[in-house]
Amino acid sequence: MLDDFMIRAGLAALGVAMAAAVLGCFVVWRRMAYFGDATAHAAVLGVAMALMFGWSIFADVGLVALTMAVLIYGLTGRGQAVDTILGVLSHGALATGLVAVTLIPGQRVDLDAYLFGDVLTVTRMDVAIIWAGAALVMGVLWSHWTALLTATLNPDLASASGINPRREHLILTLLLAAVVAVAIKVVGALLITALLIIPAAAARGFTRTPEQMAGLAAVLGGISAVGGLRVAVMLDTPVGPTIVCVAAALFAVGTVVTKLRSVGV
Repeated sequence: MLDDFMIRAGLAALGVAMAAAVLGCFVVWRRMAYFGDATAHAAVLGVAMALMFGWSIFADVGLVALTMAVLIYGLTGRGQAVDTILGVLSHGALATGLVAVTLIPGQRVDLDAYLFGDVLTVTRMDVAIIWAGAALVMGVLWSHWTALLTATLNPDLASASGINPRREHLILTLLLAAVVAVAIKVVGALLITALLIIPAAAARGFTRTPEQMAGLAAVLGGISAVGGLRVAVMLDTPVGPTIVCVAAALFAVGTVVTKLRSVGV
């Protein structure tokens, strides 16, 4: 079955979208969108290093994203405003990666696949790595759900309950790095944050509990992935941006429905 490149592409997109959507709920709750951007933009530097030294794209992107996540975590609360730190690190890492790619000797690199994704070229090994990363993210979220949720919604209550909010924040940043690493081939460095935020935001107006929101976000993420892949093949458009467009369309429809329900229509 995995000999069919469309099956591989669908599985890869589905794995990334569902894990990103559930993690995206915490990104939305904690207002960490810029955090996700900074980590994702660092992925370009990881791509440059992988191409320069002939290493694995997943490994290098994961290493750089992890370094960026830990660096942001360490600098937060050290005097500078958080948005300033994120802006400097995000754009600095992106610019450094773009410059580094041009300095790779002996080859011209097409960055589109890394900036916007190229899920149609994933291999069996890529699918295995993506699903292993997605399973890791989902497993950690499941095992730390109560602690992460308490630290996110009420840090004071978390501290009183013996939960370290800073530690839970660190766990979230590390999970963000893992999602960035596995999503680089599906939606690319510039669109990863959209896949984190949009399904979660779309699910927010239709649910009453955090668990319901996470479950619906995963469903919407999966629909966006499979539907976006289908539309991209039909219209011959880039898959990564098309997946995000489908997710944005679901968010728009959900917003309209929520508004109509609020006025009693």
